[in-house]
Parts: sequence; structure tokens; C-alpha cells
Amino acid sequence: MKRLWTLMSMLVLASLILSACVAPATAPAAAPAGGEAAPSGEVKDFITWYQYDEKNEDPASDERVGNQYLRDTIPQFNEAFAGKWNWVNQPKAWDRMNAELVAAVQAGGDVPDLFDMGSSGLSLLYQNGALQDLSEWAKAQSWYADMDPNALAACTGPDGGLYCIPIAERPHLVYVWKDRFPDGFPTTPDGYLAEGERLKGEGLYAMTFFGSTDFDGSGATRAVFMTFASFGGGYDDGQGNMLLNTPENVAAVEFLRSMVQNGYVPEIAFAGGFQEENAFKDASAGSFPTGLFGYRYVNPLTAPNGTQYSKGNEEDMLDAIAAGDVVLAPFPAVEGQKPGCNNEVTGFGIPVGAKNPEAAQDYINWIMSPEQNPDWVLRPGAGFPALMTSRGLEQFQTPFYQQAGDVVAASACRPWHGSLERRPEAQRLIMGAVYKLIKEDPTADIATVLQAAQDEYNAGN
Repeated sequence: MKRLWTLMSMLVLASLILSACVAPATAPAAAPAGGEAAPSGEVKDFITWYQYDEKNEDPASDERVGNQYLRDTIPQFNEAFAGKWNWVNQPKAWDRMNAELVAAVQAGGDVPDLFDMGSSGLSLLYQNGALQDLSEWAKAQSWYADMDPNALAACTGPDGGLYCIPIAERPHLVYVWKDRFPDGFPTTPDGYLAEGERLKGEGLYAMTFFGSTDFDGSGATRAVFMTFASFGGGYDDGQGNMLLNTPENVAAVEFLRSMVQNGYVPEIAFAGGFQEENAFKDASAGSFPTGLFGYRYVNPLTAPNGTQYSKGNEEDMLDAIAAGDVVLAPFPAVEGQKPGCNNEVTGFGIPVGAKNPEAAQDYINWIMSPEQNPDWVLRPGAGFPALMTSRGLEQFQTPFYQQAGDVVAASACRPWHGSLERRPEAQRLIMGAVYKLIKEDPTADIATVLQAAQDEYNAGN
């Protein structure tokens, strides 16, 4: 998704990471049954922080889906919990909300009862003591046994506590213009290079990707990780240390360097500001490895056959997939390796200092209901349901979800960060090293540059 959760200014990050850590709190007491009036008889405000704003009715807004979702469901929730809770959303900027929560918790200020978050922000929030451990409460809920273990793992802190409740999973895959690869999308890196040479002869590109160091190196979580993992590499040693200088990672960088230096990737891939998407929108690039959530933002589209998908919203990509112009595929992998796939989740945390944690618990249980869960996953979630039974519902039997399910089943999906705890720092160092090697200084020794980034991170352990 374009609205990444941990992205913030370097200055804010530095001040937060250096601040004193606050010990994680235990889960609040279990909430009363949904709809039961508060003991005092007073209706209490239930405060949420979403990156969406129900008051923003601009149909061209980048987050119109989430905005409309809140407009639709706030009245539903208030009706369901009439006499008990009154849902009040306080919209926050997507790239600053994690920092704002940490600052509010550490200052003892006002915090929401529920925080809309992604697993990629868990490290920063955990390290700064901003979230409550929800393990005991969650395990007592009827939906807990139905959760995908991989989704729960993405919300688990280094101490084994559960610091967020996952609602939707967002695996990474490759969006492909089918007509650009008449013999099928390649399954190996060598095949990808060969297709790149063929397409170059037609004035086209094989791939566009998040190749810049923009947003504190968030490209490290996308195509770069998919490449490393597809070569059998990764970013950590499983013990909290960065591990970049490996033969597998060196080979992955050599592949990316060849794709870029041979002209199989457009220059716009390095422009930042998500401009890399434009090369897929106009079909000048045949493939685009990114998150599953990408369908929401990559529009309008012009297919190689000239068909235009120009509603200017998330339906464009879904329509292109339904028509067969776009297909979903795993990233090409070397022999003996399954395609690499970063898996993130989005869901909810309850901040330390929340005034009405019982309201958050009621809300989470409400979202887990069969009536509400699919709608959240399809709209603000933009992914697969974390609840396994929800995956069998009719809403998730479309060509988009069926193809995505096949890709994920064929891939080895795992969180990009592994055991690395200082994730904002890690992605900045990794993407900086990769950018230098494939774009800035393509003659630099790969192992040396990877080792330098590795040593810099590990010096802080």
C-alpha cells in the first residue's frame, strides 16, 4: 500500500529511537459484551486514529476507499453500541501517525483507544513502549483459533507478546501485462534478463520497481527483498543481526545491477514519490513487483492492446485482471528456491494510556464478526483476511483473489525484517547500499558495500 506505516522524517526517527524505552503494558481487562450499556449509563467517546478521514469526500482522494469506509461504518458501530460507545475518529497523516503516537505516550498525553496500524510499524512502537500486550485478551476470544498463524507472528513482539491484532494480510507479488510476455512471465532470473533484452529491442522495459531511496529506504521492503529472497538470501541471521554480505545476496544484487545497467528498467524507477508506477500504468514496463495492495493505487491503466481502464480508481486494476490483460505472478527465483515474498499485515493496536480500552476490544470483536470482517479486509485492509474462514467467502472468489492466492501458495512469504528490531534504520541502510550498487556506482564491489551496511547496523546491537 502506498500509505506505508513507518515512514517519517529522519529527525523524528532519531529522536524517538534514542528516547528512553517504556516497558510494555499488560492487556486491559476483558470488555463487557457488545452493546451492553456502560455501568454509569453514560455514553463514552471511543477514539480512533485512522489514516482515513470520513469528512474527506473528494472522489479523487488517494484514500477515498478508506474515507468512504469510515463514513459507512461509523454510524453502524454507533447504532450497534448505542448507549455505550460513540465512535469519534481523529484522522492522522499516514507518514507521521506512528511518531505522533510514540510522542503522545511518552509525554503522557492524549492517545486513542484504538490505533490503525501495520506490522511494519511494530518495531518502532514496541521499542518505545507505545502498545499494550494483547495476548491474554486475544487468546480468550472466539476468533483467535481461526487466525492465520503467519498473521499473528507478524504482530508478535520480541518478547513473545501480541502487540497488534491482524485483520488483513498484504503479501507481495508481481503485476504483469500478459501481452508483454507472450511466452509467459519468466520463472527464473536468467529468463527475466532474456525478456528484458527482447523488450528493449521493442523500446520497452521488462520491469519497473521502487528503486529509489525515497521514504527512508522503503524500497528495501518491496522488490529488493523479493529479489534477495528469490536468490535464497535475506537481511538477517535470525538472531537480531543484519546479514547482507552473503553469496546469495551478492548474486541478487548482480541481477538487479544487470537489469538496470542493461536498460531493462526505466529511469523513472529511481525518481521517488511512487513515480515508478507510471511505467506500468502506460504499459511501457511489462511487470511491476509490489504489494498486493498496489491494485488500489496503480490507475488509470492503458493495456498493450490499447484497452483503457480509466475509471481512475481501484476498479481499473481489478477490471484489467478480470479481462485477462493483467495477470499476477510470483517473482522469478533461482533453481531450488521458492519465489521471495514479503508479507505484512494491517490491523489494530491499543496504545498504552488508552482511556477506554474496553471500547477498542468491543470494536475489534465487532470487526471480527462475519458481517463486518470481509468489508474491512476488502476496503481499508486491501489484502487477504487474517481469519481463515473468511477466505472462503464469496467476496474472495474473484479472479484477483484467486490469482493472488495461487501466487502466495507458490511463494515463500515472510516478513522482510526477520529478526531485525531497528527496522527503520535497517531499511535505510539496505536500500542505500543497493541503490549505490545498482545505480549510483555500478562498478563498486558488491560484497564490500553490503558488508559496510551490515557492520553499521550491527554496531548498534
